[in-house]
Amino acid sequence: MHSSHLLLEEPIRMASILEPSKPTFFPAMTRIVGTLGPKSQSVETISGCLKAGMSVARFDFSWGDAQFHQETLGNLKVAMKSTNKLCAVMLDTVGPELQVVNKSEHPISLQEDTLVVLTPDQDQEATSNLLPVNFSGLARAVKKGDTIFIGQYLFTGSETTSVWLEVTEVNGEDVVCLIKNSATLAGSLYTLNVSQIRIDLPTLTDKDKEVSFF
Repeated sequence: MHSSHLLLEEPIRMASILEPSKPTFFPAMTRIVGTLGPKSQSVETISGCLKAGMSVARFDFSWGDAQFHQETLGNLKVAMKSTNKLCAVMLDTVGPELQVVNKSEHPISLQEDTLVVLTPDQDQEATSNLLPVNFSGLARAVKKGDTIFIGQYLFTGSETTSVWLEVTEVNGEDVVCLIKNSATLAGSLYTLNVSQIRIDLPTLTDKDKEVSFF
């Protein structure tokens, strides 16, 4: 049995993938997803993205209000019409995200081999020893020895902007953890991820369901 080989008329270059150089050349088989945010919201910038090959526009609903995203969508429609290029729309909703709430927005320094308490009492101020969370069922979901990561994007516990915690005790609704690496959390919200633990939250939150203007 002979294997079949795909013979190309010329070496593949990015330009030839995005826009065929000849009428008989292979059609584009790659889809490029571009996130539209504050620096890529204008009609001019979106038009440039479409000409460069963007075929899916991602709207990130973890930040920004409905008015901002509605304006971006309007600009995308204008850009598609002016460039005569179609573009799909992807809605990236927040979903059941666990968060640490820091109302003061002051940086929080966490030191390795010290203890920190995760509490559902959001009226408490976030400190190096106490972190309020937006989920009252955390104490029921975890047990001693479980791993918790807190940060903005990465959860490896190796960088200085995220922290790796090990649960040492569950005390009522509070979860006591041992800090496994020194880190500084900056900003108002940090995502909390519990490793290999199912969190009983709906896939779509009430905020996600409000995304209906599309």
